[in-house]
Amino acid sequence: MPENVLEVRGLRRTFGAVRAVDDVSFALPAGGSLGVVGESGSGKTTTARIVVGLERAEGGEVLVRGRSRTARGRTGGRAGGRAARLARAREVQMVFQDPYLSLDPRTGVGAALRETLRLHFPGRDHTRRVAELLDQVGLGTRAAEALPRQLSGGQRQRVAIARALAVEPAVLVLDEAVAALDVSVQAQILNLLADIREQTGIGYLFITHDLGVVRCVTDEIVVMRHGAVVEQGRTEEVLAAPGHPYTRLLLESVPRPGWDPQAIAAARRAL
Repeated sequence: MPENVLEVRGLRRTFGAVRAVDDVSFALPAGGSLGVVGESGSGKTTTARIVVGLERAEGGEVLVRGRSRTARGRTGGRAGGRAARLARAREVQMVFQDPYLSLDPRTGVGAALRETLRLHFPGRDHTRRVAELLDQVGLGTRAAEALPRQLSGGQRQRVAIARALAVEPAVLVLDEAVAALDVSVQAQILNLLADIREQTGIGYLFITHDLGVVRCVTDEIVVMRHGAVVEQGRTEEVLAAPGHPYTRLLLESVPRPGWDPQAIAAARRAL
């Protein structure tokens, strides 16, 4: 297996006159955890959607386990044919910010997991695998009969994670996956993800604006602004001694004792 489970090389994507993704490159080692950070509009989510296959790249390349998984063109929607999408989905899965919107409100937890397993592994009895997945994310088998509305936000996100893990992907993309949760629940989900990474060796691509999350759960960081990468490196090194003014601005924008929002606003205007 290649040392890097995911490689992004020179990705480009525009929407009209806006360069949403502008020559973005980074690599995720097998079993590693990489954070992509930036403000709203920085291009981090569009980059993630290209990696997963929900957006097409106009240029550049996405390689998963050394194989190209790049879909070209400007057309929106899901990229590639059905077989290509299934192959990509077995390698790269995504967990979205809002677990309620990412689950069918009419489908029970167990049925949602079985539907995913039947799609990728038809002709098998998935009862045992469903139980394993629920156990892996800290939910009991009783949760299998529950509808999404009968679960808490943290429980729904655990279901979304279980569904993503069902196909045993090499990469899990987490797009603001804990942003909608209470702080205490965020900690539980992040601890769960750390345990799963240790057990399975899966690689994580965290898309977030929260530097606290990045500091806690990532090995390396990519900082994006206006669609481009402005800084990247080891997380502890970048956050301890940022080399780019924008990274320093992000760190200084985190509220703390003595925080001066007017000074931050002035620094933003200057940048």
